[in-house]
Amino acid sequence: MRYLWVCFALFAAPGPSRAADLKISENHVFMLRQDTTKKQQKDSLPADTGQKPKKVTLYGKLTAAFRKDPDELSKFPAISLQQTLKGNYAGLYVQEPSGEPGSIQNMFLRGTPLPLLNKRNVYEAQPLVILDGIPMVGEHPFAFDVQQYDFNRIGTATNLLTNIDINNIESIEVLKDAAATAIYGPRAVNGAILLTTKAPGPRRAITFNTFFGMAQRPGVTTINGKYENEFRQRFYDIYTTNGRYSDDEVYPVYLSDSLNTVYSGKSDWTDLYYRNALVYGLNLGLMGGTDRANFRLSLGNTKSSGVADDTGLDRYSVMFGINMRPVKWLLFSAMVNANRLNRDRNRSLRDRFAQINYFPDMTAPLSPNKDFYGSYIDAYKKGFDDNKTNTVQGYARLVASLGRLSLSSTFNLDYNESYRDIFYARTLLQGNSYASNYYGLNQRLMLDNKASYDLDLAGSHHFNFSAGQSVMWDLFKYSNAYAYKGVNDYIKINLLETDVNDPNYLNPLAFPKQLTYRFLDKTQDNLVSFYGKADYTFKEKYFASVLVRADGSSNAQPTHRWFYAPTLSVGWSIKNEFLKDNTLINDAIFRVSAGRIGRTNSYDNYSQGPQYTAFVGYTGNLTVPGYNAFGALTRSYSFGWVGYDIPWAYSDQLNVGADLTLLDNRLSLAADFYTKIEKNLLLGVPAYAEYGYTQAIKSGMSVKNTGIDLTLSAKVLSAAKFTWNSSLNLNHNKNVLRALPGGLDQLVIGNRLLRVGAATDQYWLLQNDGIFTADAEVPLVNGQPQKYNGIALKAGDPRWRDQNGDNQINDDDKVLLGNAMPTLVGGFENSFRYGNWSLSALLYFNLGRKIINEESAARFDFINREGNSDVASVKEITFWEKRGDYSRYPLYNPWSTVIPYRIDQDLFLENGDFLKLRSLTLGYELKSLFSRKDLMKRLFVYGSANNLFTITGYSGQDPELVGYNGYDTGYGMPIPRTYTLGVKLEL
Repeated sequence: MRYLWVCFALFAAPGPSRAADLKISENHVFMLRQDTTKKQQKDSLPADTGQKPKKVTLYGKLTAAFRKDPDELSKFPAISLQQTLKGNYAGLYVQEPSGEPGSIQNMFLRGTPLPLLNKRNVYEAQPLVILDGIPMVGEHPFAFDVQQYDFNRIGTATNLLTNIDINNIESIEVLKDAAATAIYGPRAVNGAILLTTKAPGPRRAITFNTFFGMAQRPGVTTINGKYENEFRQRFYDIYTTNGRYSDDEVYPVYLSDSLNTVYSGKSDWTDLYYRNALVYGLNLGLMGGTDRANFRLSLGNTKSSGVADDTGLDRYSVMFGINMRPVKWLLFSAMVNANRLNRDRNRSLRDRFAQINYFPDMTAPLSPNKDFYGSYIDAYKKGFDDNKTNTVQGYARLVASLGRLSLSSTFNLDYNESYRDIFYARTLLQGNSYASNYYGLNQRLMLDNKASYDLDLAGSHHFNFSAGQSVMWDLFKYSNAYAYKGVNDYIKINLLETDVNDPNYLNPLAFPKQLTYRFLDKTQDNLVSFYGKADYTFKEKYFASVLVRADGSSNAQPTHRWFYAPTLSVGWSIKNEFLKDNTLINDAIFRVSAGRIGRTNSYDNYSQGPQYTAFVGYTGNLTVPGYNAFGALTRSYSFGWVGYDIPWAYSDQLNVGADLTLLDNRLSLAADFYTKIEKNLLLGVPAYAEYGYTQAIKSGMSVKNTGIDLTLSAKVLSAAKFTWNSSLNLNHNKNVLRALPGGLDQLVIGNRLLRVGAATDQYWLLQNDGIFTADAEVPLVNGQPQKYNGIALKAGDPRWRDQNGDNQINDDDKVLLGNAMPTLVGGFENSFRYGNWSLSALLYFNLGRKIINEESAARFDFINREGNSDVASVKEITFWEKRGDYSRYPLYNPWSTVIPYRIDQDLFLENGDFLKLRSLTLGYELKSLFSRKDLMKRLFVYGSANNLFTITGYSGQDPELVGYNGYDTGYGMPIPRTYTLGVKLEL
């Protein structure tokens, strides 16, 4: 036995497992909520184990974990996990920057741990999603290294969390503090979302869940060239005498002829762009077996069609779980969740040009006329854009229950692969066709093992000791090839010579004039972890837990390969200590947790110090260098200088919370005050320009988040036939930058200023005080007019506030204003039941958030955004849509060289607060209408309406359609109003 203990102690695992009817989960006892009854605990164990239900409910006493019934969440026609969770959990903020089905959405738990300067940082700030103990892997951001623009990642750019069918989920738990997340190690440093699937069991059951509905097209106001001319004419009337600002000015051709019906005729393009779209979902579940062996099988299909640009996502899913107990003390369980995701992407010009790294002549935008816009769509349909993603998650687990000793060993797998094949016909690109092929994979393998031992002393002291070890292997790889100048539009593939022994390796096979570029990259990340944990309970009054872990990462430098982290949690049951006989208070818990969690580096580049990179590319490529058409070893100038002695980054977390239940469990309150301090974060600091670098990667940045989570639920009315339940969740978060590398006080990166003592999500802007209506109003400096960056200000220019009083306007006069992240996020839900009828409504809100309306800035800055071959000059078909309130902006001189409608001023900074009626659901339980109630456990029908209205002062189309940086570019597709009818059947 001693030898067996040593073996399992060396290979023990921190991963949780789910409660099953047959399975004795090794962590089940610690995952129980404090309101779990002993009967429920007993029922979760198999009848033939001979074990008594464990009485420890330590997890519920030490953490704030709010659960919401997934059956209720499934009534919302979500296609992604983020949409399912939005507005339902305190501390969880979900960004949905586009209503395009399958597009990327972001989640942040208790603020952002680092400045969001690019999409790489967004990746590093995401919480860990755990499916039945499987820590799920996401798309690695290293593919952004071969892109010119920080838009969608190359490849499918599909949201991988669309592979979760909520009908298969038994419980969802959002873990936020160190007491809950430390067991999962560095991968959960940003928090964790724990998904537990419906477990197999000996009970025979058939379930069928389905919904059908419609996503409603938005109502829009269209404009045409005549409207645009009238809009611009106001500026000509003020700042010109002959209709031209200068003799060199060329007025846009597409606006110069008012009789041209292509642009000044009917603006009737909306029927080809917007539509009422079909949404549906169905899921069939089968479960059965005996106490010794049982299974659950689920099959599903969900389609979410977008209301714009013919977008949509089709998901086909299958899940299979099995439990087998060959002997009384040994359990084998396994699960496989497989999905196929077919995504119809948008046809936007911006994403297409960013993908192909090529801009054709953009002097004329798409026509708002239906016939001409239809011809563009026909040309688009001559090609294709196929996006397919396959995902598989699974585990195989052995659990041995040897009295007080429990041993487990688990192998976890998360694998996804994506394909994107593109062909754009020559008619789309001025006679230049384009083809590309992408294949990428993300893979996580994990072996974790655990040993735990229960010990009771004198009936009052209960101990649980556990030790574990895990090994996690992450692999990320992609291959991307694209080519221009195909011989015709009938050959739509990119054929390359693939024989490495051929001297023409990677050259086009059939088209000697075709220009071909190929990219290959792979990165790995291995993590080895050991931990020991001790839990203690005394008379259900005092609770304590200590965890110590050691993590070794291949992405850390050799001198700092290992990181050691402790976590301590304590709880005190005030109810059991002083108020046992009090009938008013049902439960009162006070809890404190403090701990340190390591943060792994996202790139293996950081682990090697100064390095060379092998670039395999061709001369003339815009993004990948080479030498004389051969791959070459070069310094990694684009990535930055990586030095030595880079330590682990880590997060110090403190949580103080209380749980209170009153009035016969009719009123419940959970309140948490938290502080999280991120230390030793990496940041690119401008340096070593004389050696060709743009930045040096340095450690030392620190960010602090403090805030309050509040969850309040109440049974307002509870009569025989009528009940009313209400719940409110709130999160208030404040973010501040504590330190920068090298002791810097502030640092400018792009259009952002990072200043110690200020929030990391603030905008760096000039303050606008109106307009100079005459040259005489411009302040004089030594007899000369005030200047902006050396350019004299004139009539028609903005009055930018001179913050430092030096009579010059420059970056020194910019100030930090507003926050891109909301300071208060929450949801307010009310549910009513009368007899067999039920009604529920969820309100979702964001407060304290500012938005830069970049779409309006682009509309007014027409002089600098007209006809240029760059992404800022792209005009989508939605250019011909009236959005925003133009009357709120002064009429500056758009020809001024100071660029008066620049976006780095508070002129375009708006209040982004909003309140949404996110869902309204009416249902009826039909089971009582059938005579054979023993054959049917449930038959429930419901109708739901979602995203019914938004109350906001924001002048843009939707305050949610904003990127991670707080800028509204106008490219986000509408989040639609949807109506669905659904049925839930269980036999």
